[in-house]
Amino acid sequence: MRALLLAFALMPVAAEAAAGDWARLPGGEFRSALRYEDTGGTVRVPPFELQRQPVSNAQFAAFVRANPEWQRGQAPEVFAEPRYLQNWQTATEPGTRALPDRPVVQVSWFAAQAYCESIGGRLPTWSEWEFAAAADETRTDARADPAWRERILAWYSVPSNRPLPRVGMGPANAYGIRDLHGMVWEWVEDHSAMLVSSDSREQGDPDSMRFCGAGALSMEDRENYAILMRVAMLSSLEAHDTTGNMGFRCARDARGGTP
Repeated sequence: MRALLLAFALMPVAAEAAAGDWARLPGGEFRSALRYEDTGGTVRVPPFELQRQPVSNAQFAAFVRANPEWQRGQAPEVFAEPRYLQNWQTATEPGTRALPDRPVVQVSWFAAQAYCESIGGRLPTWSEWEFAAAADETRTDARADPAWRERILAWYSVPSNRPLPRVGMGPANAYGIRDLHGMVWEWVEDHSAMLVSSDSREQGDPDSMRFCGAGALSMEDRENYAILMRVAMLSSLEAHDTTGNMGFRCARDARGGTP
C-alpha cells in the first residue's frame, strides 16, 4: 500500500520546503498519556522537525495542481472518500468557503501523507505530535498546569460550524510552533494503530482506551480530557475518511544546520 501511495506523490512543491517553515525539536524521554506495556508510558522521541503551522488551502492547492492524481474527483475512493475537498469551489481552487490562508480540511490520511512526501517529509507520529503539543508559550511541558488544560478545553465549546481562523495567528509555543491546539484536529502517521473500545460498559476499565493493542490511556492522565478526545477522534477514522475539522502538518527527521 505504501508503494502505491508513493506512486501518487509525483512532483514536489518546492516552495513549501523552505527552511523557515520548520521547527527543530530536541526529542528525548517523554511521559506519554498513553501507557505502553513495555515502557509504562515513557517513550523516547528522537530529534525531529515539525512544520510551524498547519498546511493551508493555498499550499494544498499548489500540491493538487502539480499532482492531478490528488484532485477532487481524480483520487481513487480507496484513498479519498467522496467528501474529499468537498468544501472547495473547484478541483483546484479553494474558493470563498475555503480561503487560501485557512487550514486545509476535508483531506484524507492518504492525501495528507502524499503531500508531506512530496516535500520530503511525512506525517508526525503520535509521540512526536504529543511531544510538541505538550508545550505552551514558555514551557516545553505545561500539561500539569490546570489553567493551560482549561484553555485548551475551551476550544471544544466553540461550535464546529464557525469559519476557521487563519493559520499562524495563534501564539507560538516554546518550540516556535503555532496552532497545535484550537485550530483543527491533525492527522498523525500512526493513527490507524489507535483503538478505542465502543463498549460503554468498559468506560471505567483502565484498559478501555487501547493503543497498538498494547497501551492504554494511563489512569493518572485521564483528567487530560483534551488528549482523550484527540485519541478517540483519530481512532474513529479510517485512512480514506475526511472531516470538516481534520487537517494536518508535516514532520521530518532532524537535519543539520539551522532550521
